[in-house]
Amino acid sequence: MTGQRQSGLAAARRVVVKIGSALLVEQETGKIHRAWLNALADDVAALARRGTEVILVSSGAIAVGRRHLGLTRGNLKLEEKQAAAATGQIRLAHAYEEALARHDITVAQILLTPADTEERRRHLNARSTLATLLRLGAVPVINENDTVATSEIRFGDNDRLAARVAAMIDADALILLSDIDGLYTADPRLDPEARPIPEVAAITPEIEAMAGKAAPGYSSGGMVTKLAAARIAVGAGCRMAIADGRILNPLAAIEAGCQATWFLSQVEPRTARKRYIAGALKPCGTVTLDAGAQRALLDGKSLLPAGVTAVDGTFQRGDAVVVRAPGGLEIARGLIAYSAADARRIIGHKSREIEAILGYLGREELIHRDDLVLI
Repeated sequence: MTGQRQSGLAAARRVVVKIGSALLVEQETGKIHRAWLNALADDVAALARRGTEVILVSSGAIAVGRRHLGLTRGNLKLEEKQAAAATGQIRLAHAYEEALARHDITVAQILLTPADTEERRRHLNARSTLATLLRLGAVPVINENDTVATSEIRFGDNDRLAARVAAMIDADALILLSDIDGLYTADPRLDPEARPIPEVAAITPEIEAMAGKAAPGYSSGGMVTKLAAARIAVGAGCRMAIADGRILNPLAAIEAGCQATWFLSQVEPRTARKRYIAGALKPCGTVTLDAGAQRALLDGKSLLPAGVTAVDGTFQRGDAVVVRAPGGLEIARGLIAYSAADARRIIGHKSREIEAILGYLGREELIHRDDLVLI
C-alpha cells in the first residue's frame, strides 16, 4: 500500500492542496503559524522544481481577521464574519507571499463563490485565469469569497471548494490536509478499535457510514464534508487524499508514504471533462465547419474562426454548442469562447484579426481543444 500512496502524489502533474484554519492559524491569538507555513512552502517549491503545478485552497481569513477587529466571542454574525474575512484575507495573502518568495515563487490571490465554479461562463473565466497563472509559474491561493457570500449560498467549508477547483482545472490529485491522518472505520477519538483505511476504490454506503461530525473550533468541515469532496473529485477524474497536516512538511511526508487515505478515480481528469461536455450540457447553438477545419479537429487541434462557415442559435461565452461537418453531420461538441453575436462577426477571419473586428483581444480559438470532444 505504501508504494500506491506514494505514487498518488509523486505522479501528479497538477495538484490542489487544501489547508484548514486549524493548521494555519493559532485559534486563541489569531496568529499565523509561520514555521508551519514556511515548511509547506518548501514542499510546494520542491513540487514546482520538478514541474508539478500547485494550487492552494486556504481557509483562515476569518480566524486571522477577527482578532484584529476585536471580534473575540465564540459565534459571529454573518456580517461580522464577512468583515473579519475582509481584513484577514490581506494578512493571509501577505503571509503566503512571504513564505513562497523565499523560493522566488509568485503568489496570486483568487476569491471564488459557488457560482464561479458552477455557472458556465464564470467557470470558464475562472478556469482560464487559473490556467494562465499556472502557465506563468505562479501559485494561486484560493479562498471562498466570504465578504460577498451569504449563509444560503456559501460552500460552508473549503473541502468542497477545493474539490470544485480540482474538477475545474483537471487536477490529477487533491490533498486535504487535516487534523486526522485519514479515514478510519470509526471515529478514532471515540473508538480505540478504529482502524485506518489506506485506500478507497468506491464511496459506498459503508464508507459513508464511517464519517463523523465536525469537531468544534474554527474549522467548519468534518469527515462528512471530506467524503462529499471526494465524490466531486473522483467523479472528475481526480484522486484525493486525506492526510495529517499538523506535521511540518506534510506534502513531503505524503510522498514518502505516510499514513493517509487515498480515494481512487476510475477515469483520467481530461476524460471526465470530455464526458461532461459531451453528455451533461444542453447545446445552445451550432457551428458549421469547412473541410480544412474538420481535418484539423480530427487531428486533435482547436477550432479557429477561419474554419467556420456558419453560426446558428443564441448562446453566450462558455455555452455548449454542436460542431457540424460541411455536410451537416454532427462531429463534435464544445464550449465556445465567444457569444453568438461575436462569433458571427469573426468566422472566416484569421485569429490575428479578432481584436480589430471586435474591439477587444479575445482567445485565438473559437473552441479550444481542451473544451472540445469528438462525437
